[in-house]
Amino acid sequence: MKTVKQILVVLTLAFFVVAGFSSTALAAKTIKLHHLNKDDPFDNPTGAMATVFKSLVEAGTNGSVLVQTFPSGQLGKDKDVVQQVKAGVIQSGIHSVGGFASVYPLIGVLDIPFAFPNISKTYEVFDGPFGKKLAASIESKTGLHTIGFGDSGGFFHLTNSKRPIHTPADMAGVKIRTMGLDTHKAIITAMGGQPAAIAWSEVYTALQTGVADGQMNPIPIIAFAKFQEVQKYLTLSGHIFAPYVWVMNNDFWNSLTASEKEVVSYAAQSAIVAGRGMGRIIEASDRGLKELSKTLKVNTLTAAEKAEFKKVATPAVKKLIVEKFGAEGEDLMNEFLKAVN
Repeated sequence: MKTVKQILVVLTLAFFVVAGFSSTALAAKTIKLHHLNKDDPFDNPTGAMATVFKSLVEAGTNGSVLVQTFPSGQLGKDKDVVQQVKAGVIQSGIHSVGGFASVYPLIGVLDIPFAFPNISKTYEVFDGPFGKKLAASIESKTGLHTIGFGDSGGFFHLTNSKRPIHTPADMAGVKIRTMGLDTHKAIITAMGGQPAAIAWSEVYTALQTGVADGQMNPIPIIAFAKFQEVQKYLTLSGHIFAPYVWVMNNDFWNSLTASEKEVVSYAAQSAIVAGRGMGRIIEASDRGLKELSKTLKVNTLTAAEKAEFKKVATPAVKKLIVEKFGAEGEDLMNEFLKAVN
């Protein structure tokens, strides 16, 4: 009889413990977070960002805010998921500029070629006053709350299967895959190549079959996409930097308490730093440039060669921005260049 009573006491206590956890879980606010790559902090920048963010938010809010990640574009194409964030179907997304341009075309003002002198300058620009100005512009036009600008893997470089690239003349007849952004098309055209807008999921096959001769992306993306299997040449051009745009549904953001907002904000900034670090580590490790160099013929543009490309590409993109976005786009572009300088 005593044993039965002891069992009943234990079961009753267990019930209340489980009920307590269940009620906490039900009461918790959940951030469904979309990102484009694997959910592995050691594999890619967004994997690092999502993992660090989840850990810091859940610990920092004592479980009042939970984070559920949806990696590798599980929820659909990036441009479609942005709409899900706007509608509140999910709460947050780390988006490429290509996807984000569908709701905020002005993101194209960041595509001034050869604007940044080095990678560390990108951190200063997007974490500083210009980043705050850009975030405010995004919110005013989309209703989305910007929680930060991440690193998509560093500067964009060129690969192709035809020839080494040293001058604009070398780009003649080379079909380069782009995201489809007008500014990216203008860059490739001005530099002497032929832009080809191809969906990300089809890029490897397009390079393999010759539908496109080349593409442009940061080193970590080139490496994990295994483009070295279908390309021959890598030119370290560093011609643009395209950040990840990390946004949150504004209604959800406003539903957070002041302390929860503080945790989400510092968690996002810490996660962005982690993503930047992972990008630099991959570039420098056996998984990055060292690995690509085993199969690709690599050349770095000299200062003189960069100047030649910049001379033809920068005016073309500036002209396009003014024509497409008017005075508003020109002002934002000038603010961007001022921040860089």
